[in-house]
Amino acid sequence: MDQHMISGYAPAPVSARMETHGPAMLRVALHSGQDLFARTGSMVAYEGFVQYEPNPPAVRQMASQWLTGEGAPLMKCSGDGLLYLADYGADVICVHLADEALSVNGSNLLAFDAHLRWGVQRVKGLAKFAGQGLFNVEIAGTGWVALTSRGTPIVVDCGRGEDETFVDPDALVAWSTGLRTKGKRSFKAASLIGRGSGEAYQLGFSGEGFVVVQPSEDSSDRLRARG
Repeated sequence: MDQHMISGYAPAPVSARMETHGPAMLRVALHSGQDLFARTGSMVAYEGFVQYEPNPPAVRQMASQWLTGEGAPLMKCSGDGLLYLADYGADVICVHLADEALSVNGSNLLAFDAHLRWGVQRVKGLAKFAGQGLFNVEIAGTGWVALTSRGTPIVVDCGRGEDETFVDPDALVAWSTGLRTKGKRSFKAASLIGRGSGEAYQLGFSGEGFVVVQPSEDSSDRLRARG
């Protein structure tokens, strides 16, 4: 085999706890005492000594909320080595929180440091418009979080202007929890935002922080990701 033909796909030297290898793969440097929560079934390869614990106690405590919310089954990863994760070719985004909090759609959550605080929260501002509301996983503290996006996402800095940012809930990936949110119902925008007929629902954001939006507003993406 001509090694020069495949040498460009070799992983680069490790430079961070979490980093991407290409747009659709996550590499995590595991060390003893630095456990990770990852989406069950997302491991595609690993080097070194890595152990997995499906449905760990910390996740079982959230079981009732996972069933009714935007949750995702998680496994606990520990050991000393390199772990490679992916989610059916979805784009991967690495975020480092510095004493911050992030609200993440459960179907877009790939992995996060186990020492971070987390739980399932109802999103404010949408329930009275959409009826059933929206649940997200809120992650807080200092550490790494990996997200997925169905296509190359856009990250909107809501603090750069005075105008509010409105997003189709089915296209939302994550946002800073310090942002103010409110629901909006529109008839005129129904043919422009979302794929359903009739009313269109959007979630508005304002304040200091960012919103991650994926180029897909098809709710079936979330259903597939949950499975």
